[in-house]
Amino acid sequence: MTSAIWMFLAFVAGTLGITIWAAKRNTGASAYFAAGRSITGWQNGLAVAGDYMSAASFLGISGMIALYGYDGFMYSVGWLVAYLTVLLVVAEPLRNAGKYTMADLLAYRLSARPVRAMASLSTITVSTFYMVAQMIGAGTLVKLLLKDLPWISTEAAIIGVGVLMVVYVVFGGMLATTWVQIIKAMLLMTGTFFLSWLVMKHFQFSFGAFFEAITNLQYNDPKTGVELTRNFLDPGMKFGDLATGGFGKWDLISLGLALLFGTAGLPHILVRFYTVPDAKTARISVVWAMVIIGTFYLLTTFLGFGAATILRPHNIPTDNMAAPQLAAELGGPLFFAFISAVAFATILAVVAGLTISASASFAHDFYSNVLHHGKEHNPESEVRVARITAFVVGGVSIFLAIQLQGVNVAFLVGLAFAVAASANLPVIVLSIFWRRFSTVGAVCGLGVGLLASMVLILLSPSIMGIDGPEVLAAKRHLIQMQPIFPLNNPGILSIPIGFLAAILGSLLRPEPNAEAMFTELQVRAHTGLGAEKATSH
Repeated sequence: MTSAIWMFLAFVAGTLGITIWAAKRNTGASAYFAAGRSITGWQNGLAVAGDYMSAASFLGISGMIALYGYDGFMYSVGWLVAYLTVLLVVAEPLRNAGKYTMADLLAYRLSARPVRAMASLSTITVSTFYMVAQMIGAGTLVKLLLKDLPWISTEAAIIGVGVLMVVYVVFGGMLATTWVQIIKAMLLMTGTFFLSWLVMKHFQFSFGAFFEAITNLQYNDPKTGVELTRNFLDPGMKFGDLATGGFGKWDLISLGLALLFGTAGLPHILVRFYTVPDAKTARISVVWAMVIIGTFYLLTTFLGFGAATILRPHNIPTDNMAAPQLAAELGGPLFFAFISAVAFATILAVVAGLTISASASFAHDFYSNVLHHGKEHNPESEVRVARITAFVVGGVSIFLAIQLQGVNVAFLVGLAFAVAASANLPVIVLSIFWRRFSTVGAVCGLGVGLLASMVLILLSPSIMGIDGPEVLAAKRHLIQMQPIFPLNNPGILSIPIGFLAAILGSLLRPEPNAEAMFTELQVRAHTGLGAEKATSH
């Protein structure tokens, strides 16, 4: 364990050094919120990939595949395909029409104050969901890694991650966050490649032997202890009717919709496109990100199925730790330390990105444009508010992560995607492509989409009737009740509700001024003319 501690400390020391370097260059709002728009295409592609390949990807998905086989692999497919939405719909218009946040695009032709207020609320909600998942992963990881040091508890690990992410954001801003994500992406890909190579080495580099082991996997049923032989490429272990009470197919479709459309509404992904100098670079960065992300999710197949066949599901005490345990089995203590440090780096990088997106939204959208009617032009004041917000968001996330220990991080992030897809995506798409979209439509879409997804989550088996494997640890916190909404992920219902609310609101309260600005937005969004100027309103 000593080697793991030293690797942890080395990464933390390195990233704090980057933070000190970046702090000296944070001379204004543009530098703090958008890294001075100085990030190149390949750098931003790595940073986007680093932001996207979170603890949910590395820890949660590999654990899902190890325990649920084919059904767990569906998470990988959803996360990868989702980037097509970002490339084809969002990246270029967002970079051309915005400045620092998603709300800049909406406020371009709509009334700024109500739109920015709702967008800020949605951004903070989605970011908090996502951050809680990362911190849970951090706590579980450190608890496993330092099990011989009982004085370091899961709660202490969660608090430590929270403190570090606040330091990165408060002092280093977007520039430090970007370089932490770049370094993390390179480390993660290196570790994933090598671990996948070790898995194939275990099977003498024979794909036939590898898949033969997957299709005839022998393990003990965790509930009954009976030895089973099962084909882990058969669907149904997680989304089958027996596992979900007859709603498995609908649950899988709902999850797929949330992942497919939620990515294009994730605040910490959207703000990355403001760090590049122009829309062409934004497109290039998305292509780089898709190549890196696609390779990574392909490799999660080897991580997850490797853990299932080599470790066996009944020997994996917690699904979030399948990949580190596999590294310990195949590579020994030193490689286990490296993979654990990489996972820790993954978590730190992602929570830093989430924190800066939430703090930027509150400072730029709510503080400057809602409270001060868009007349607050003091960059130092805006940056100061963002830093204070980072402390608040960090504190709330730490508290929630401590309360929800044990929840699978991939599952929890799936809920964050559902909220983003239900609230953010409808208003982004309609603002870009529908002339009749109005301020009332934007407020209704954001508000109703956010409310619908949150209510359905609260009424689902995720929270009520807590008998699923994802939330066993929460039984001591919540009262067991029968779920009212039968699906774990609300996307299949909440996404159409978000679109419908935005459309009906626009039809009920037309806005001639917004329609008149539509052509101007189209020209700017697709050509980049005037993109370097401040947004309207």
